Formats: sequence, C-alpha cells, structure tokens
Amino acid sequence: MTHSTIPRATIRLQFHKGFTLDDGAAVIPYAAALGMSHLYASPILKARPGSTHGYDIVDHNAINPELGGEAALERLSAVLRDHGMGLILDIVPNHMGVGGSDNQWWMDVLEWGRASRYADAFDIDWTPPDRALHGKIMAPFLGESYGAALQSGDLRLSADAKAGRISVVYHEHEFPLSPAGMAIVLKAAPRRFADAIAHFTGAADLIDRPDIARPLAETARARLIAALATPHGAAGLVTVLARYEPTTPDGIRRLHELLETQNYRLAYWRAAADEINWRRFFDINTLAGIRAEIPWVFDQSHKLILDLYARGVIDGVRVDHVDGLADPRAYCRKLRRALTAAGKSRPSSAAAGPPYIIVEKILAPHERLRADWLTDGTTGYDFMNEVAAVLHDPDGGEPLAALWHTLTGRSAEFDPEERDARRQVLRDNLTSEWNGTAALLHRLAGADLATRDISLTALRRALAELLVHFPIYRIYAGAGGSTSTDEQTMDWALARARRSFRVADRGLLNQIRHWLADRPLAREPLETRALHRRAMVRFQQLSAPVAAKSVEDTAFYRYGRLISRNEVGSTPAQFALTPGAFHAAQQQRAATLPHAMLATATHDHKRGEDTRIRLAVLSEIPDEWQAALARWMRLNSGLTRDLDAGRAPSEADEIMLYQTLIAAWPLGAAPDGSGDFRDRVWGWWEKSIREAKLRSEWAAPDEAYEDACRQFLDGVFDTSRATATLGEIAAFARRIGPAGALNGLAQTVLKFTVPGVPDLYQGTEFWDQSLVDPDNRRPVDFPARVAALSANRMPSLDSWENGDVKQRVIARLLSCRAEHPSLFAEAGYTALDLTGTHAAHGLAFARTHGTRTLIVAVSRLAAPLLDGVPQPLIPPADWGDTALDPAALPGPWRDVLTGQMLDATGGIIPLSTIFATLPVAVLIA
Repeated sequence: MTHSTIPRATIRLQFHKGFTLDDGAAVIPYAAALGMSHLYASPILKARPGSTHGYDIVDHNAINPELGGEAALERLSAVLRDHGMGLILDIVPNHMGVGGSDNQWWMDVLEWGRASRYADAFDIDWTPPDRALHGKIMAPFLGESYGAALQSGDLRLSADAKAGRISVVYHEHEFPLSPAGMAIVLKAAPRRFADAIAHFTGAADLIDRPDIARPLAETARARLIAALATPHGAAGLVTVLARYEPTTPDGIRRLHELLETQNYRLAYWRAAADEINWRRFFDINTLAGIRAEIPWVFDQSHKLILDLYARGVIDGVRVDHVDGLADPRAYCRKLRRALTAAGKSRPSSAAAGPPYIIVEKILAPHERLRADWLTDGTTGYDFMNEVAAVLHDPDGGEPLAALWHTLTGRSAEFDPEERDARRQVLRDNLTSEWNGTAALLHRLAGADLATRDISLTALRRALAELLVHFPIYRIYAGAGGSTSTDEQTMDWALARARRSFRVADRGLLNQIRHWLADRPLAREPLETRALHRRAMVRFQQLSAPVAAKSVEDTAFYRYGRLISRNEVGSTPAQFALTPGAFHAAQQQRAATLPHAMLATATHDHKRGEDTRIRLAVLSEIPDEWQAALARWMRLNSGLTRDLDAGRAPSEADEIMLYQTLIAAWPLGAAPDGSGDFRDRVWGWWEKSIREAKLRSEWAAPDEAYEDACRQFLDGVFDTSRATATLGEIAAFARRIGPAGALNGLAQTVLKFTVPGVPDLYQGTEFWDQSLVDPDNRRPVDFPARVAALSANRMPSLDSWENGDVKQRVIARLLSCRAEHPSLFAEAGYTALDLTGTHAAHGLAFARTHGTRTLIVAVSRLAAPLLDGVPQPLIPPADWGDTALDPAALPGPWRDVLTGQMLDATGGIIPLSTIFATLPVAVLIA
C-alpha cells in the first residue's frame, strides 16, 4: 500500500516515557480504520529524561531511548507502511534542553567557553552590559542565591575517574571545570599528577588555539585516568577534592575562588530575568536558543531528520516555533531544499510527492503566512480561531463585556489587559532580553555621529512602548530591508506607541523604525551592517516571546468576558466572525495554501475543542448567563475570604471558574462532589491564577490566596451546603449541552470538509471536554474507541452523550475524502446562500472539482431553537421556510453521513429535510 507525502488527514499522538513508539504502533490499525493517512508525531529525538513533551531535545542525532530508540521507530515505520500510512514529524530547530548533564553541546560550552566548538551554536552575548559576565555564560540553575548554595553544601566537586573530568555538581546539574580549573584543583595533588597538570595548564594557556588546546586536554585526561587507576592516585584525588568541601570556611572560599575562574557564573534562577546573556525559549531557563541560521548548526541539527526523510521513514515535518528563528524565511526555504535533495535517495516504496512542511505560527486576524517561505501552511491555529469564531453569536459580545466589567471592575475590552500584561512581562520576565536589545540599539546609535547622543535609558523606554503596542508576533525584515507588510506593521505599532510616549521623545520612535524596518543594510560599512543586522534580529526574536507570554500566558487568564475566545491563535478582542468572513478565510486558504493543517485541538490549547465550543453557547444566551452568574455568586459569597490583598477568590477568578465548570462538566454526570473532575478543575484553576500574575504567580505563589481558592472550590463541590450550587451548575451544563454538542458536530464537519488537511488530536474523536495542559495530555482510552468504531454504526443522535456520533461522522467524512481525494485536495470553495426565517442559524458552502460537487451545511447559533430539546438537533418543523440554494444544481444529492437521498425541488432544499436526523449534512451529487 502506498500513500502521498501530502496528508489526507493526520492523527496527532503525544509520545513520552509512558506512551512509547511501540504504544503508538498499537494505535495505527485503529487510525487507519478510522481513515487517517498520516501519523503526526510529537518530537521523538532524544530529550531530557522524563520529558513529557519532547521539546527539550538534548541530542538531534538520536531517537529518544525513553520512547524505544531507533529500533522502536523502525517497528512503528513498518506498521505504518503495512497500513498505507505515513509519518509527519514535529521538529525543534529553535532551541535545545540545557542544564542537567545530558546536552553535550552545552557541556562543551561550559567547559571551553568562547573557545568551545559549539560556542556559536547558542545565541550567547559574550560582552553583555554587565562586565562581570564578559567572557562568561550565566548559569541560572540554582534554587537559591549563589551564596546560600555555597553555604548549604549543595554545591560540591565531583570527579569522573573514567572520563578524567572534575565537575561542580548541584543536584541534577553538572558544571564541568575548564582546563584551567582542572589545573588549579590538581596542583595540590601528589606528584604522580604532574604530567596531567602540565597538559591541562598548557591547554589553558593556549585556549584561543583550540586546534592545540583540545589535544593537550585530551592527553591530560588520559594521564589523569591513568593516575586515578592506582589506589594511591584515587586516594590522592579524594584528598584534593576534600580541600573544596563546603563544610568549612576554607573549603567554601576555595570553591568560590575556583568558580570565579570558570567560563560560567552560577546564579539563582530568578536572576535570569534581569541578567541572562543567552537567548532562551521564552523565559524558560532550561531551554536555550540555537542558531539554525549558521550552516553547520543547521547541518548538525537536521542530519538525522534528513536521513529519516531520505529513508522514507517520514514524509514531512512540522516546524516548532518558527518565529524564534533568526530568519524564518531563509530557514524554511533551506529546509525545503535540503529535504528535496534528501528525497532523491528515497526508496521506490516511499510515498511520492514533495516534502510536506508546515510551521507553528500564530497569525493575527489580519496577517497572512508569507508565500515566499515555501511552506504548505501553518499547523492550524488560524482555522481553530475561524471555526470557533463563526460559532459565536456576535450579538452576545457587548452584553457579556458589560457584565464582566460590572462584576469585576476590570476593563470591558481586551486591549488594555494585553497592554498591561505586556508591560509586566517586559518588567518581570523578559527584562534581560529587553535590556540586551536596547543595548544593541545603543551601540548602533553610538556608531553614527547623528545618533550618538541617544541614551540607553531613552532607548529602553521607546523600545518598551513599541513592544507594548506591537500587533503581531514579529516582522521579518532582513539584510535587504523590510517588506511593505513589515513597514505597515511597524507604522501601526508606532502610531499607537506615540499616544503613550512623551512628546519630546517621539522622534526616537521614528529612529527606531529607521533601524528596524526600512533601510537596506548593504549601503553601510561592514562593521555597522553586522551590528545593525544583530539588532534587527534581536528585536524580532524579542517581540515574539513578548507576545506569547503577554497574551496567551497572561492576559488570557485575566480577561473573562467569555474564555472560549481566549485560545491559542485567537484574540479575545475578536468576539465572533460572520459567515461571510468565515467563507472569505476558507477561499483564501484554498487559493494560497490548500494543504495547510486544520486544527481544533492541540497539545497547547487552553481548553478542549468541545469544552470551548460548548462555552460558545453563552454568546447566544447572555441574559440567562447573567442571571445564573449573579445567583451563584450570591449563594457562594459565604465561601469567599477577605485577605489583605483583597477578596479571595477575586470576582474575575470566580467568574472564570463558573465558565469552566459548565463548559467542561462531563456529559451526563450527576452533581457529585467526588471523583477526579474537581481535582482536574483545580489543576486548571491553579494554573490560571498563576498565569494571570495578579494574585499569585509561578515565581512567587501566594499560598494564602491559593488556599482560599481551593477551599472555595471545595465548597462549591460540597452538595451538603444549605446554599449548594453544584446541582444548578450541573443543570446549566445540561441545559447548554445539546447546543454545545451541535456546535461540536458543526466544528467537526467544517474541519474535515473545508480546504486543508484536518488534524485529529489524540482521542478527540470522542467529545473533548479537556482543560489546559497537562489535562489535555491525559492517557487516551483507545480500546473504547476501537470498540465504538468496530460497531460500524451510521451516525445517530441516539446516546449522543457518549461521543459515538462524533467518531462516526469523522469516519464517514474520512471515507469520503479517501474516495474523492482530488475533490478535497484541489477543489475551490463557494459560499452558498440560505434563505428564510432562520437563515442565520445555518452555514453552507460548495466545493467543485471537475464534474464532482460537494455541498456542506451545518447548523449554528442553535440555542434559541433548542430550548427544552434533549438532543443536539433543531426540530425539523422549527426550520420553517429556511432553505438552501444549491446554486442551480438540482442533484440528486446523497448525504454522505446518513445515506439519505435529496432533490433540490424548485431550486432549493429545505433545511428541515437536510437536518432531519443530524444537525450537519455533507451532500455529494
């Protein structure tokens, strides 16, 4: 069985120690029976031990042994081939896992500093503003201050006799001594170590000549290993190391003096926010950015990936965090060239076609993926936003915003929350990156007589205002200057920054724009050009994490008008999309990126696809929600506590809790305070409280506030209280459950029929009522899904609460995609009109390729028509005169989902006929 490199549909699986490649292989027969063409795998290269996600890679040229290693990958590949499926691999070119002792590139940098063969691989500033860090790399891995770590005895020397190395050890972290450090320690050793000392000293003296220094160091290690192989030698080393034991003042002094000579400066992890001198992934100290723009770094970090493609093991890649790279355009184009070249060696049995390349990219509503990157599209956050937005009622936006403002006192609009969050993240989380970017701009200013008087402080202020108002993740200006799109983005940001910037300094904003987004660099002197380029790249690599940390990881947890719109790839400021806007987005994708991925759930989503889309129902019934919310807050007021910092929980946190409870309430579950649902909700709420960074945060949890919130939650789940509300909350969830399920089926059908490649996140073929990670990464009950699929039933609303209907709809649509591949892969997209009284409650479009046409129709905004209806189906009679105009195509039509035959009598098809048994329909002529 053969397949194409371009997927028909993918199933995403999350691999880790508890779910290995062999476990994934066991799922493949089911995935194939469901109709999937490709497995879409989380990263499988060697990651930190115990990694639950795989994005902390420590070795790009090994398959993770915790997943089963190369042998397990071969077994998985064989199973995929047997079932005619391919593999799309998630790759991580932007960063590596550091700290610990398992990343050999990182360990080499710690040992050799700027002379390391891997020094250029990491984005290190060896001459930062803090002179104490010149020539050193900050190592912010201490759980306490440096002085406290010395005094506690947790920092100590340790020798590896087999490797001939001495390191400073701190819990799981290891910091190797430089050749100079080795010589210092061994100088107090017996005479038998003299030869090793001499060679380490020679290596240290010639550190700038690594071609000489490294062989000397290796010789020194060999001499040391030989000396330690004797009892006297081993005993001598024990005596030497004892001099550095942090149990005496002299030992602490010697250890400190030794550490001061090293290529790193050990520091408390909190110090990283202010002083770190290397690029991280966002603000995570254990993930260091790497420079994939350097040819040898690209080659070394992609060698195994290219080999897997050449061998036909994979058919393409998903590029993680493409915006972290120095030049995403150049990287993506180079990656396509490299995969295409490797593809010339693919075996004849491998899938045919070009390599499939998609990028993880967050797009603003007005932003488009650059066509000249030569990718197949994004990983689907843009579609996830579009399909959710069109299932929200725009009329609910203003009353829900007013309700939020009235009850919490917080802004009714999202933009102020985002700006405040951006300021806080710059101040508290990314200060070192902000300072480093400002310092580069200051050096650039000093290189020109016209700008040399611009101060560093003024640049910091201006840069902050620009970042606070930046509308997208980043621009992509390079050596050739910027595009018109980049310039428009910068002008938009500057226009808003000027409103909050003092008049006397507004000219500085224009100068920054001049540096970052308008002139080509080729006209400058070579030295200035290199500095200018570094400043441009640094700004672009700063604006992306500022956006992510501020919006997704902070403001999303502060603004609760309706948290179904607080989702990765979305902006709460955009409450809903009209059908016309939704259609336009799909037409754009069909014309430009027809193979882009379509997602509705991912490993990074804030809430499961059916949790999110059930909550959307509140946009249709804001008055009913207001009444319920006011009643629950009144009845539960006795559960709140007054702390010095204010009410606990805050009104905002309480409201978002109620939204989460009704959105994620398990279908059919009774109002029972036992079970794991309460613990799952607490896991979400604790994370939400800390991410908001208002009353508590990860860096400094407020135990009093969090304890009060936990007790509040326990009180809500206490059904014995005289004013117990759990029953009402469960009843409200049941009330909106049918409308939420109808939305879920509409979302599913749209994902599997619009232009693009639908992705099924693990297990979401049943109702997905999950919450934010790690809840959305819980083990999946695949045997239950296999059993349901094996029953081979037509989609039916009988027992709709168990999720079987969603799975069967997916299976039928995937079967149709397999039967008519060109129709789904190449057809255009035409919006269809609905007429009649309830036209606003439906959405329809057609896709035509050659003589074959597909019509898709779904119900939407159904809550007003479902009052009291116990299943997700608007009663056929209630549709009245509403009908679909199939664009003068009389049919006959067959519904792919039900097998029902339909005719366009009189040029229209009544929705009462189309939606007679299901709230969705897919008609093929």
